[in-house]
Amino acid sequence: MIYTCTMTPSIDYTTYVQTFQTGDLNRTEQVAYYPGGKGINVSRVLKRLGTNTAALGFVGGFTGDYIETFLQNEGIFTEFVRTGTTTRINVKIKADEETEINGPGPVLGENLQAQLFSRLQALQQGDTVVLAGRIPDSIRDTFLEKVGELCRTRHVHLVVDTSGPRLKKLAKQQPFLMKPNQEELGELFDTTIHNWHDAHSCSQQLVEQGVSNVIVSMGGTGALFVNSDIALAASAPDGHVENTVGAGDSVVAGFLASYEKGLNMVEAFQFGVACGSATAFSSDLCERHQAEELFQSVKLSTISKDVM
Repeated sequence: MIYTCTMTPSIDYTTYVQTFQTGDLNRTEQVAYYPGGKGINVSRVLKRLGTNTAALGFVGGFTGDYIETFLQNEGIFTEFVRTGTTTRINVKIKADEETEINGPGPVLGENLQAQLFSRLQALQQGDTVVLAGRIPDSIRDTFLEKVGELCRTRHVHLVVDTSGPRLKKLAKQQPFLMKPNQEELGELFDTTIHNWHDAHSCSQQLVEQGVSNVIVSMGGTGALFVNSDIALAASAPDGHVENTVGAGDSVVAGFLASYEKGLNMVEAFQFGVACGSATAFSSDLCERHQAEELFQSVKLSTISKDVM
């Protein structure tokens, strides 16, 4: 089973307008409501790819009810910890330029953290847990260390897709997979990633520190995959980008779904990039048939130290 854990989920309220004028009345052409959060996105794509998944994390209030009901209607098992606060709403305004207004995440006390850890105790050998999205300051480092230790002792695959100082701390837990983007990878090493060579060098350092596999999102350029055996660059397929939200999460879901079904690392990476591209070319998260259509369009090449 693949479990996802989203500490600060949301309802993403997306509104589409021809032009957006501040300080004036703006009328929308259409709106959409979706559960938001990187781990939730991973679960939704996994389910669309035919892989069973369970969504964990924290929700509260009527918005939390909406998220749980929405995911359950999509066939996703949920076991969220209920908080005493209403889950946030994030507003995304799609116009000639995109504007986002994100609500504040919850303060998660030790009692709530203990409840989440209790749910994680169900993890068994061969399972995967994905820690994705922002981790609030109220989550103690000791909690993350306990999760890492639990995964190691139970032989559970730990997948990490977050940012900031917590990404560096979680790298020390020797995860099965880390998926930083280009900027986040640079922050890990206090540098700027300019090209494939820079990304490969930093990813290789993560592998040497004990991270089993690294996928780096390189924006419209493509993505990089590095482990102790191989280093591959994937070029992004051609297409009209409609939506970048959830593209990186789709890469993670595609990789994990493929790996769980027995594909090798190269094929899993290739399909993950196809899923990410399919989401970028859609108004919502990708469907399986869209990713399968793009699979052969994802071109892979071996990375060497001379690649620029």
